[in-house]
Amino acid sequence: MITMTKVLEILKQDNNFRDISDKGDFLYQWKEDYQFDSISYDSREVTATTLFFVKGAAFRKEFLESAVQSGLQFYLAEKDFEVGIPAILVNDIKQAMSLIAMAFYDYPQDKLKLLAFTGTKGKTTAAYFAYNILKQSHKPAMLSTMNTTLDGQTFFKSALTTPESLDLFKMIDEAVRNGMTHLIMEVSSQAFLVKRVYGLTFDVGVFLNISPDHIGPIEHPSFEDYFYHKRLLMDNSRAVVVNSSMEHFAIIRDQVAHMPHDFYGQQAENAIKNSRAFDFNVTGKLGGHYDIQLIGNFNQDNALAAGLACLRLGASQADIQKGVAQTSVPGRMEVLTQANGAKVFVDYAHNGDSLEKLLDVVKQHQTGQNVLILGAPGNKGESRRADFGQVINQYPDLKVILTADDPNKEEPLAISQEIASYINRPVDIIVDREAAIEKSLQLTCNDKDAVIIAGKGADAFQIVNGQRTAYEGDLEVAKKYL
Repeated sequence: MITMTKVLEILKQDNNFRDISDKGDFLYQWKEDYQFDSISYDSREVTATTLFFVKGAAFRKEFLESAVQSGLQFYLAEKDFEVGIPAILVNDIKQAMSLIAMAFYDYPQDKLKLLAFTGTKGKTTAAYFAYNILKQSHKPAMLSTMNTTLDGQTFFKSALTTPESLDLFKMIDEAVRNGMTHLIMEVSSQAFLVKRVYGLTFDVGVFLNISPDHIGPIEHPSFEDYFYHKRLLMDNSRAVVVNSSMEHFAIIRDQVAHMPHDFYGQQAENAIKNSRAFDFNVTGKLGGHYDIQLIGNFNQDNALAAGLACLRLGASQADIQKGVAQTSVPGRMEVLTQANGAKVFVDYAHNGDSLEKLLDVVKQHQTGQNVLILGAPGNKGESRRADFGQVINQYPDLKVILTADDPNKEEPLAISQEIASYINRPVDIIVDREAAIEKSLQLTCNDKDAVIIAGKGADAFQIVNGQRTAYEGDLEVAKKYL
């Protein structure tokens, strides 16, 4: 519940209030005393007591007219749509949404410890490490690209890396009502660009890495803009954890010099030593030995970052060691072991760059016969097919089986044949993905061998002709044939 008086107070304090356009037969005093029992940006979900926010370039006047017919009395917007009811006019609708949502849900963020991760890569993995660490002695909620949980029991897939502000604060409020003590979030550059977290302060913000990404007409116009919006997390956190080995570290180092911080990386106090496939040692605040399920130095870095952040939020070193050892991420470098000792890796790697990193990591640890299961989606990202061929050509000893991966409206055989045309040696094509996985497991002999199942990650479906069709998922299929 929020009153009109409180709404106007919030807007004026933020220098965001312009005027009230009174086109209806309403008395001004009555408007100020009006109470809203819901807030929404969906014109299909309004009543007479909804405060409606007009947002988005695609918004059309007829949406608002339909809402008025449903009883809407007020709306908040950057312009007057002249639909016969008062408009509360503001300069920035996204700022207004975030601050009013906080107040509507009675500032739920103040009742939790907030941990945020940003970076071009690794946000989901680091969030999972933090979740498993904090759940040892606390009750964490998590907002993640892969899975969201607001009660520690039920999980669902998020539509956005960082939800829209009205949805975000509703979810934070639900976590509070569920008795959660901490909230772990992935915070994208888009979240700051479009002000989904405007006015929100995090107890700890973590900057994992930076590389060019999300640059284009509907995202960031330049790398500088992308990096700037990533760095806003540092300005909106009470303490920070930063990867000192990342590109452009000096800029962030100077930015956070005045605030509580921990740096980690090869040249930092907090560093990883004696790294092996499934364990590593740490120097510095978390000095000790750690077991880990996720192979790759970058995953060990993510674990260290999460550990340092959770240490600031009340986790013990024992919690951190247990949490790191227990962490797996659906579809991200999940590892199974066959009866003959060979490893099976399931990973979301779905473009040339991520495939190359995946193959490099596996090659470091599995020096025998490595078998790759790979496909490419239909009707999108067609350049990936050539990229896959160029990457595979760098690994002449790699056995390759091409198969279906969300073929959509294209023929999966034709997609596989196109990928094969870019590869400079013979490869096998088995269109049925389950049959391809079964065959690949039969090609291993000992603990030096590996099967690498790339592309779909945790997706338990195949997209065929625009529809999700039944498929158990790579991990479950692999388990059947171990």
